[in-house]
Parts: sequence; structure tokens; C-alpha cells
Amino acid sequence: MRLKVIIPVVLITLSVGVLAFTKMGHYGDPPGRYEIIMNLVGQMLKEGHYQPKTIDDAFSKEAFNKYLRSLDAEKKFFLKSDINSLMPLSTHIDDELQGAPLDCFRNVNVVIKQRVAEAAAIYPKILAEPFDFTKDENVVLDADKIDYPADENARYEAWRKVLKYRTMEKLTDLQEIRDKSKEDSVKNKTDQQLEVEARTKVKQLYDRYFERLKNHQDDNDRFSLYVNAITSTMDPHTDYFPPDEKRQFEEQMAGKFFGIGAGLKEEDGKIKVLSIITGSPSWKEGHLKANDVIMKVAQGDKEPVDITGYPVEDAVKLIRGTKGTTVKLTVKSVDGTVKVITIVRDEIVQEETFAKSAVINGTHKIGYIYLPEFYSDFNDRNGARCADDVAKEVAKLKAEKVEGIILDLRFNGGGSLPEVVQMAGLFVPEGPIVQVRSRGGDAVVLRDRDKNVQYDGPLAIMVNEYSASASEILAAAMQDYKRAVIIGSKQTFGKGTVQRLFSLDDFYAAKDGQSLGALKLTQQKFYRANGGSTQLKGVASDIVLPDPYYEVSERKDSDALAWDEIPKSNFNYWSNPVNVEPLQKNSEKRMAASPAFKLLNENIATLKRMEKQESYSLNMNTYKAEQKVNTAALKKYDSINEKVKELNITSMKVDLDKIGNDSTKVARNKDWLKARTKDIYLDEAVNVMNDLIVQSLPKMQRKAQ
Repeated sequence: MRLKVIIPVVLITLSVGVLAFTKMGHYGDPPGRYEIIMNLVGQMLKEGHYQPKTIDDAFSKEAFNKYLRSLDAEKKFFLKSDINSLMPLSTHIDDELQGAPLDCFRNVNVVIKQRVAEAAAIYPKILAEPFDFTKDENVVLDADKIDYPADENARYEAWRKVLKYRTMEKLTDLQEIRDKSKEDSVKNKTDQQLEVEARTKVKQLYDRYFERLKNHQDDNDRFSLYVNAITSTMDPHTDYFPPDEKRQFEEQMAGKFFGIGAGLKEEDGKIKVLSIITGSPSWKEGHLKANDVIMKVAQGDKEPVDITGYPVEDAVKLIRGTKGTTVKLTVKSVDGTVKVITIVRDEIVQEETFAKSAVINGTHKIGYIYLPEFYSDFNDRNGARCADDVAKEVAKLKAEKVEGIILDLRFNGGGSLPEVVQMAGLFVPEGPIVQVRSRGGDAVVLRDRDKNVQYDGPLAIMVNEYSASASEILAAAMQDYKRAVIIGSKQTFGKGTVQRLFSLDDFYAAKDGQSLGALKLTQQKFYRANGGSTQLKGVASDIVLPDPYYEVSERKDSDALAWDEIPKSNFNYWSNPVNVEPLQKNSEKRMAASPAFKLLNENIATLKRMEKQESYSLNMNTYKAEQKVNTAALKKYDSINEKVKELNITSMKVDLDKIGNDSTKVARNKDWLKARTKDIYLDEAVNVMNDLIVQSLPKMQRKAQ
């Protein structure tokens, strides 16, 4: 390998460390690919991270334990003796990041491969014999509550209990199907027959699992897990991407990729075609159909790869590729014929990633914009940009003369920082949107410099605990300016850091052209216009709705950066500021009187109670009694949607004209609208918006209302 001459200016401070990497001779043999990646990552963490931890033995031990958990999350592979024998290597990681031989990784790698191979022989033996479901015994499924098996006998027993539990689950399901069935072939099955069927189904599940471990988790995959155990110890959002994942990340941000345009699904260990995108390479080629099974994938004229047992994401990695290249699929059609289909890859646009809008008709005419992420195509100047797209949706809604707009950022994990600054400028005049501070530097204010406001009417932003990063910047800015009412979870995710993606190939290039991957590195922290960070605390909603999506926020990660604050930036409140207090009171009254929200709160309490259960009975009668209680407790919540009034939400004519007669797009749009007609959260957001519209009217008009 050789050092490239060009070093990006943003990482110019790393040049000394990176150059020093070429002088690793005192450790012995010349560095290989893994050593080079480790040393680059070590230098970048130390010199480029926003707030680097000291990389020492304590850091090493934490990364070591994370790596073991990533390899054996259920503690069913490693023995306690393995952990004890490997423990002396737990303090080597800091040395490996400076060029020492990868003894920790390589020794752990040897052990895990051996233990996985051993476990692969255990589960078929256990599942070959019937289980005794009359015995009184329990299993603990939470790995944090158990230790690694003391020896091989203890490991066997751990596997036996887990497999027995999985079989009992499956057997119970099969018995319920039998008892409800009207077909003689099903309702006449005995418990013994169903027990055999249940064990067979569980075995098939684990067959596929171990097939994946054997064929699709190689040394490179385990090395990626190793590096990510290290980077996530620095902070939760610094990640190492091997080449394939780097490409996927960039595709996700751009909202497009180069492939064949076929939706895939996994079914019984096979990769099936779910749908064909109209106008895509597959659609143009014409031979690939829905429900076809893709058996093999070949790159051009190279040897085809059998993808039986592949998870969908791994199959996708093989099928996608560079624009203009050829992929050959060996396909088994529904009629049983096998053929090879040659398709030339082209650009595929993921429309589901992009902003989408509709109109909600009711007491007031309300515009609704759904934004799944803050996308931006960094590689194409003319590519999709979410700020531009939201501006177009706002323009369409204004043409429809809506009286207020709801911007839905639920489950929006963020994305491009420049896009969120530009988007905020659609709703407020010139002023600071967010403050960004780099390591050791003063905060830089990112401003909206456009004095014009595209939309000045009532605005609400929906969030939940999954709303993060750029979503939090926008919500925080609108809240600080008193420009919008924030509706949703008690607080958002709490990711207040900025990452940049750096290709390791910009520092070293392999002679064989093999990519080293990339590092997504935390380099900055952002702060609200009012000076407070969104890190850890997130954004507190003005209107708090009970949220079932709990236990996912940044504050749950012990390696997350801390909350702090800096001086407030100078800005002026919105000319017609939102008065949150009356909106809160009205919403609280509605929710207190709402049968749907009452049921929802009870459901959340029940789920939390059930989640606290640590051990589960392996006695069938006891298990069924527990399940009966839980099922009865949860069944009454099935009626929540029935108690939510149906929203009249429709697509605009301009959008329907664009969809035209494309049956696939028509169906997707119909499903998208249907999912929102009985959305308890959107329903309350509409109620809040109705109040806000009245609040925003001049006093004389308000009285007339």
C-alpha cells in the first residue's frame, strides 16, 4: 500500500499521525489491511474527534466487552473459560490502534469461529427429541441477567432451554391455528404431531441462522464489528463503514442508488421478488416478475454466487452496483422454469425517501407534509435536496389555500445540516438557526440569510422519540422563535452531534485497488439559538402525547456525550408568536376525555410491566396461563383505532396527475393515505392545529369563530 499525496484540508491536522503510520517497523511485520485500517481509525479518533476520550486500558476494556456482546449477544457461544483466557488481551486494543499486531482481534476470532461451529452441532441434537413441557423449569432470556456458561454442559443446557422456549411458543401458535381451523387436515392433528411440526419449524429457523453465520459472516465482517466496538466506545455515532456499507450510507442520504429496481423479500430462506419498479431496468428488461425466486447472482461474466439462505440486505449488496454494469440473475419462476436474466444497472430513485404532502379537510383545511429524513445528494449537484422539495410542497399547499401546515418529523433520524438550515428559512426571516462548535473552537452561527418567508401561517411540527439530529435542530429553532408548536414525545432522541464521512482511501490506497472503507466521525456539536444543546436532552414537546416508542433515546447510551450550553445567539421572536399554554390545556382536556388515549396509556403501562419480566416458565400449563393473562390485558387495546375518528386526508390533484395510471404508484399512495386516516397522534395534531389557527386569527375574526 502507498500513501496518497492528496489529504483533505478538513483533516490536515491528521497528516503527522497518518504519516507516522508508515513507520511501524518496530512492531515487526509490515502492516496488512486490518492494521492499516486500525491505525488510521486510531489517529482519526485521537486527532479529529470532537471530544476524544483517552484511549487507554480502560477504553480498551470497554471496547473489548462491546465486541464480545456483538459476537455473542445471547451468551450462547463463548464459555466462561474463553472470557477468562481472552481477558488479558482486553487491554491491548489501545496498542493495536497505534500499530501493534492485532492479537486481541485474531485470538477472539479463532475462539468465536470454534464455538459457533460447536453450537451448530448442538441445536440439531436437541431438536431431534421431543421436549417435556410438564417439567417446572424457567429460562432467562435477557443476556444482561446471565453469565457466560461455565462449561460445555452448561452451554448445552442454555441452548436446550432457549430451544425449548422457542418450540413452546411455536407449538402454542400451531395449537391455536388448529383449534380455529375448519379444515380436517389441520383440526385433526394431535398435540404430538404439532410438537414435531413446532420443532421442525424452530430447526429451520436456526438452520438459516447458522447458515448465515457460516457463509455470510467472514473475518471481514467480524473485523468491522471489532472496529465499530471501538468507535462506538468513543461515542454512539462514530462508525466504521466497510466498502459496501459506505455505499449504502451514501445511497440512503442521496435517496437513490444504482441497481435493477426490484423490491425483494426473504421467505423460507429464499430471496423472492416482491415488486418491480415501473421504468426501472428490471421493468424495461421484462423477464423478472413478482414472486420469482432469485437463486444466484453473478457480476458480469464472473462465477455466480448462490444466495440461498442470504438475508435480504446481503442479497441487495450483490445485486446493486455501479451504473452501466451488468448483473446476471439465475431465477426460478413461479411455473418452475429456471433462467438466467441479464440486467444492466441504472439509477433507481427511492421516492419513499422524499417529502410528500396531502390535505386534511375538516373544521379547517390543513396541509400535511411528511419528511422521512433530511436527504441530500452530495455526489450530484442536481440531485434531490429535502429543503427544495419541502419548499415545493409548501407552494402546492399554499395554492390549495390551506389554513395551517403540519410538518411530520416522526421517525426522522436526521441527515444533512445545510438542508435543515435552509428549510428553517422557509418559515422564519433572516436569523440564526443553529450554532455549531468544533473541537477547541468557538461556536459558529449558521444563519438563514433569506429575509423572505415562504410560509407565514400557523405551523405545527410532529416529533417522537426517534426524531433526531436535523429533526431536532428544526424543531428547536421553530420552538426558540416561538414560530411553531411542537407536538409529540416528552422529548426527542437527543442527538446533538455532527458527523462527517471520510473515506480511508483518501489517506491510503491499496495496490490491488481494494477499498479500506470509511469512518463517520463526530466532529462537531450543535446548539440551539437559545444556547442550549440538543445533545442528550433532545427537544421537549410543547404538546406531550403518550409515546409507546420508549427506551431508545441517546440518554440510554453510557458513551453519549454530555449536555451543555453556550451563550444565546441574538434573534427576534416570530411576529405572531405561538401561545403554547392554551394549546396545552385544550389538548390535555381532550386526551383526558378520549377513550382512545385512555386505552393507549393503559397499553403502555401493560407493555412496560411485561417487559420487566426476567424469567419465563417452560411448563406449558404455566406458560399458557401467563400468556392468557397477557393476551387478555393487550386484547382490549385492539380497539384503540376504532375509537379514533377517521381523518379526511386526500392527495392534491397535481400529485395524482403526476402518478397517472401507474398501478404500483397508485397503490402505494393509497396505502400511504390509509395509514394516516386513523392515526391517533395525527388526529390530535389536527385538533391542536385547529386551535392554533383560531389563535392566529386577528381578534375580531377570532370572536366570529
